[in-house]
Amino acid sequence: MKIFGFAGYSGAGKTTLIEKLIPIFTARGLTVSLIKQTHHEFDIDHPGKDSWRHRRAGCGEVLVASAKRWALMHELHNSPEPPLKEHLARLSPCDLTLIEGFKKEAIPKLEVHRSTNAKPFLFHDDTHIIAIAGDVPPDSHLPWFDLNQKEEIATFILRYTGLAA
Repeated sequence: MKIFGFAGYSGAGKTTLIEKLIPIFTARGLTVSLIKQTHHEFDIDHPGKDSWRHRRAGCGEVLVASAKRWALMHELHNSPEPPLKEHLARLSPCDLTLIEGFKKEAIPKLEVHRSTNAKPFLFHDDTHIIAIAGDVPPDSHLPWFDLNQKEEIATFILRYTGLAA
């Protein structure tokens, strides 16, 4: 499994770019997974549902399954957030796993930057950022892509990871 990350501030367009890249990767015959880190409170369950009630009663894990999908919910119960490598180990085998977030991880990353956010570039402080996609080219030696160059970005990622020649 190859991994490739996307880093940038909220509102830069990471999710939108990834959403455009996934169909390109799958059209090239690759299986793709994604791990998204969020700093916001989230829940995929709904109050009152059986699985919610079981978690609330104290279950450490609840797996909900149907004929179309399954989801495993794991409660941390005040334990620290697991590192990325633990999350990667949980995934089924695939060709490429995209990582959104986990800015501090030592993985190859594309920085997604939007000048309208008025935030500084991350590549100055992160040697694992190997390219930048944005609306304005930075003063950098790193490869830069316009955010709309989805085919070029996909090709760069696949070449970098060794999934394309």
